[in-house]
Amino acid sequence: MAGAVTQAKGTVKQYTLTPRGDVDGLILNDGTEVNLPPHLSSQVVYAIRPGDAVTVRGLRARVLPLVDAASVTNDATGVSIIDNGPPGPGRTMAETTLTGRIAAVLHGKRGEVNGALLDNGTILRLPPPEAERLQSFLQPGQPVAVRGANLVTPLGTVMSVSAIGSSPGQLTEFTFPPGVGPKAKGGPKGWPK
Repeated sequence: MAGAVTQAKGTVKQYTLTPRGDVDGLILNDGTEVNLPPHLSSQVVYAIRPGDAVTVRGLRARVLPLVDAASVTNDATGVSIIDNGPPGPGRTMAETTLTGRIAAVLHGKRGEVNGALLDNGTILRLPPPEAERLQSFLQPGQPVAVRGANLVTPLGTVMSVSAIGSSPGQLTEFTFPPGVGPKAKGGPKGWPK
């Protein structure tokens, strides 16, 4: 696509979608195609809608009306979507300890317990075997402390829990076989999606 770094302004006509239905770009009213990586899908939908005026910064193709966007800004709200690369180890997830009160238990598609919702809106995700083993900590109204990889997004906060307890000083570590768990190389194999 070799081209020049550019800034373009326009009005969003519609989203472009991947075969899985993720937003991977925009079509502007003047026909300009704006490409964005799929990992920004939820951020784009949250901040930019058809009909919004936007400013796009990125590489413009030499021949086609195509921009590989590095950022898109909603001109009315000032909210910018910036491509800093996909989330990964050490990028946007931070190991942290949280405390709160369980508001609700969350389940997988077969009814297995795989997490909980805290009263502050944070979603806790646990592997089903550990969620079952430590279900006494997941009862609604129960105060809880958790440690794990925390991810904050425009749509909410989620934690891949690796330890749970009644207080930060009394956490029970999860037991994972080699290659399984939140710190497994290549992603969380065996971890709830």
